[in-house]
Amino acid sequence: MNQLDTALEPKEKLVADLKVVVSDAEELLAATASQTGEKIAELRERMQTNLRMARLKLADAEAALRESTRQVAKATDHYVHENPWKAIGIAAGAGLLVGMLIGRR
Repeated sequence: MNQLDTALEPKEKLVADLKVVVSDAEELLAATASQTGEKIAELRERMQTNLRMARLKLADAEAALRESTRQVAKATDHYVHENPWKAIGIAAGAGLLVGMLIGRR
């Protein structure tokens, strides 16, 4: 795993976590729909506005993550095409290492 892959993992987890938070907040809004009162109405309006903004930011983060993933794939593809024997050697070395680790168990 290279540095770009490890850099993408926290971003993917963050996007997934934000989706859960947005979903939970939407459920909370739906559950309190029957509640009345000026403060509750004001809070619901603020939450709806914040959720809209969060959804937009989440969509932007997902798009950026997809673009980063594409760039990593292109860079890897380019490297393998420019250095095929090096790539084969690295893959063989990694395979040997994994095989040795599995063989120990």
